[in-house]
Amino acid sequence: MTIERDQYRALIDERVFRPEAFTNALTSRRRRTLAGNDGRLVILAADHTSRGKISLGSNPLAMADRYTLLDRLVRCLAMPEVDGVLASADVLEELAWLGALDDKLAIGTMNRGGIIGANWELDDRITAYDVDHVESMGLDGGKTLIRIDYTDPAVAQTIETVARVTTELADRGLMALVEPLPYHKDSSGGAILDTSDDALIKVVAIASGLGSSSAYTWLKVPASARMAEIAGATTLPILMLGGEPGGNPDAIFDLWKDSMREPNVRGVVAGRTLLYPNDNDPEGAVRRANAVVRSNKSGDRKVSS
Repeated sequence: MTIERDQYRALIDERVFRPEAFTNALTSRRRRTLAGNDGRLVILAADHTSRGKISLGSNPLAMADRYTLLDRLVRCLAMPEVDGVLASADVLEELAWLGALDDKLAIGTMNRGGIIGANWELDDRITAYDVDHVESMGLDGGKTLIRIDYTDPAVAQTIETVARVTTELADRGLMALVEPLPYHKDSSGGAILDTSDDALIKVVAIASGLGSSSAYTWLKVPASARMAEIAGATTLPILMLGGEPGGNPDAIFDLWKDSMREPNVRGVVAGRTLLYPNDNDPEGAVRRANAVVRSNKSGDRKVSS
């Protein structure tokens, strides 16, 4: 399945003449259970653009073209290997209008205010979905980002916000997908991801304790050679992120495969690794990710759909 140019033009015209069609399509889509039958998930991440992340490698505008992004999303969502998508309201509504979200999970991204490169980057305020609209739009959950740097006072507000959102989603029986990441500042004050495993283990422990209930909390964390320790810091289900594709695309798949040995590591939520792979074959990347995620189901509990 792909998007024809005349269909894309019709989508643009619809925004002008019948905007209610987008929310109607989202709220009326056919839904599925969160964990499915095997408790393993392959989720496409498409919320990068709402925080100004449109670059890929040396190309600063690689993900800027909306037609290309939607076409790749629609093609991959048509595959049975894909369980759903994480995105902002504009993307989710467009995908629903295109008929791509029936029987797929739709997770709304929430705090996207930490714009890439801004001097307030770690002030991750809610600028996308709020909890009420995650529920009213018929979404399956909401995703929050919590980047912990010990020198930035804005982080305290983000922690409080994520804790409140986690509680409110749990009260509604909706997934709270929390992405905890350790950060530090460079000499010019820029926000830099701390790639140390010790730091990641600590923020996983912190994220696990947020909110008045953890019953519906899942975590989104980087894969690591020390995933036994990272996953061992919590009992919460974990989905692994993909990061930016590099010169060795096999490396992330190898890390995913090794990490899937941990019982609470349940799959991946990846964007650029699957949608913009180095070989320009997103369907092939999805099939490979699904093989990694679902290669060993021996320990999974079967859940009726």
